[in-house]
Amino acid sequence: MNYHLDSIPDRDLKPRENGITMVIDKGSSIRQCKDVIESSGKYIDFVKFGWATSYLIENLKEKIKLFHDANISVYFGGTLFEAFVIRDQFKDYIKVIKDFDLKYAEVSDGSMTITHKKKCEYITELSNHVTVLSEVGSKDTTKIIPPYKWIRQMRAELKAGAWKVIGEARESGNVGLFRSSGEVRQGLVEEILTEIPKEKIIWEAPKKVQQVWFIKLLGQNVNLGNISPDEIISLETIRIGIRGDTFDEFLK
Repeated sequence: MNYHLDSIPDRDLKPRENGITMVIDKGSSIRQCKDVIESSGKYIDFVKFGWATSYLIENLKEKIKLFHDANISVYFGGTLFEAFVIRDQFKDYIKVIKDFDLKYAEVSDGSMTITHKKKCEYITELSNHVTVLSEVGSKDTTKIIPPYKWIRQMRAELKAGAWKVIGEARESGNVGLFRSSGEVRQGLVEEILTEIPKEKIIWEAPKKVQQVWFIKLLGQNVNLGNISPDEIISLETIRIGIRGDTFDEFLK
C-alpha cells in the first residue's frame, strides 16, 4: 500500500480459498490484458472468458499465458461447456481444456436442458482432469428456481466433485440471484446460506450495489464473480471499507 491506515480489515492472500475476485473478460485485446494486470493483477484470482468468447478471441494462448504468468487462473465460461455437450462433443471439450493448459473448468446448464443427474456426472468426470466450478441458476429471466432447489443442486454438485458452486447472475446481473431490476433476492441468498457454507460459493455480482450488499452480509472475504476489468480496484476499496458504501463497516 502507498501509506498506512488503521482499521483496514485483513484480506486473505493469494492463492486463496476465500475473498476470491473473478473477473469476466468479454474479448479484450492483449494490450488491455497487460493494462489490467499492471493496474490491478494482484487483486484478481480468476479471469473467466465469458460464455463462449474464447471460440473467437484472437491470440488466446498468449492471453492465457499473460494471466498465468501473473498468478491469475483462467477458465472458459460455462456456456462453452454447454456448446460442446449439446453437440455431443464432451471429449473434445476435455481436449480443448488440456490443449490450452487450463487447470479450471466451469460446468453449467443455464442455456441447455439436461437432467441434474447428468450434470453431476459431467462434474465428476471433468473433476478427474481439472478443478471444477459449477454454476447453479438459469439464464432465463422467466424461470424462477425456488430456494430448496438451489440448495439441493448446490449440495449435489459439491458432492459430485465441484470445488465451488457459482450463483448465476449473468454479466448483466438481472437473473438468477437477482430480480430483473438487479435487486438481490435476499430471501434466496439467506436460505442458501443456512445449508451451503459461504466459502463454497462464488456469487456473481457485476453491479456495485450487489457487491456492497454481499460484502455487508458476508464480510470483506466474500467470493464475488463477473467483475468488470475496470471495477477491480473499486471492488477492493469496498471490500476494505475505504469507499463510502462500506465506510463505517470495518472501523473499530
